[in-house]
Amino acid sequence: MDAIDTQSIHDEMERARAKFHQFLADASDADLRRPSNGTRWTNEQLLFHMMFGYLIVRVLPVLVRVVGRLPDRVGKSFARLLDAAVRPFDMVNFWGSVGGARVFNRRRMGPKLDRIVASLHRRLDAESEADLARGMHYPRRWDPFFLDYMTLLDVYHFATQHFDFHVQQLTLDAPASDSRGGVGLEDVDAGRADV
Repeated sequence: MDAIDTQSIHDEMERARAKFHQFLADASDADLRRPSNGTRWTNEQLLFHMMFGYLIVRVLPVLVRVVGRLPDRVGKSFARLLDAAVRPFDMVNFWGSVGGARVFNRRRMGPKLDRIVASLHRRLDAESEADLARGMHYPRRWDPFFLDYMTLLDVYHFATQHFDFHVQQLTLDAPASDSRGGVGLEDVDAGRADV
């Protein structure tokens, strides 16, 4: 097996972390209250959601270690079961970021992301190549960056893919072009813009 390149994952997490701090430093309170483009969140709520993507990656390795050892048909069934629960997931995903941004506002988000990324760096360095190559099936409807099958290395990369996607939806330097403030939950299945 080729050596697994973890340095690129470290580098992309650091790039995203620096960009996140720049967003927080440059944004006015009015910028943070402005609707984002393509979601129903404000910019501050979307920033929380972007941070939360990294927090999720702290939990997913446990799931990969458990489900990744089960027979493939069990893993596929588990992913299908999670896909069937996409509507409740979308609601929790949306309202969790609305509430989360109240607790982890602009003053608390940066330090929280620093701690999360530092933890991910330590965990990534501690993973063996065998662990990083282990994978499982994922619920494709939960996030546009969930593949049918992802290795643990893919999971570490997911957080920055998720982050980079949402950067395009921030309206910190200009008003949102979507005058109704983004898509509603009824539009999520088609566009998955709220994830």
